[in-house]
Amino acid sequence: MVQYIEATDQQGRTLPSTKMNPRVATKSGDKSVLARCTWAKSPIMIEYHDLEWGAPVHDDQTLFEFLILEGAQAGLSWETVLKKRDTYRQVFDNFEAEKIARYQEKKIAKLLAEPGIIRNRLKILAAIENARAFLKVQSEFGNFNEYIWNFVGGRPLVNVWKSTSDVPAKTAESDAMSRDLKKQNFKFVGSTICYAFMQATGMVNDHLVTCFRHEQLRKR
Repeated sequence: MVQYIEATDQQGRTLPSTKMNPRVATKSGDKSVLARCTWAKSPIMIEYHDLEWGAPVHDDQTLFEFLILEGAQAGLSWETVLKKRDTYRQVFDNFEAEKIARYQEKKIAKLLAEPGIIRNRLKILAAIENARAFLKVQSEFGNFNEYIWNFVGGRPLVNVWKSTSDVPAKTAESDAMSRDLKKQNFKFVGSTICYAFMQATGMVNDHLVTCFRHEQLRKR
């Protein structure tokens, strides 16, 4: 007998069954959700995996948000960052680069006192420097989207990994991105961070071939 296990959001509410979030068939009595990448286990990570990770992002402000959050993640888990994302959006002016670029010491002190974000002075200062570099790139290239997607030729790279252990931590493309971002004065943009950014924003499709999202995103 086959039953359906429905995904839930981070509050434990059942997510609707849609093309973006299909119900997954499992054997009766098996409570585990199949056909996902193995790292998607907790409710918040399942929701992120099913609805965001690997979906191509072309909006400048969203790209900037991911760039800042990936830098904030350094040395921590992505789940930790996701749990703090709503607060980040509130205290970082919804990631509007124009506002962040004008932050001064008074604002920095306020951010360092905010328990809802990662209170690391270097990462906060990097976010401000990155906002300024981001605006410069927008001015020079017309928009950040065109600049950043050029590192993958303007379209997602589709990989065919069978196991999580096959997925690299960095690639030649992320190396090139890292080098160029550093030339543009971005901070916390090492190759590993850049590759995580590429995965998050859909520049690469790194869902395992056994994962339902791999085929969905490949068709898109």
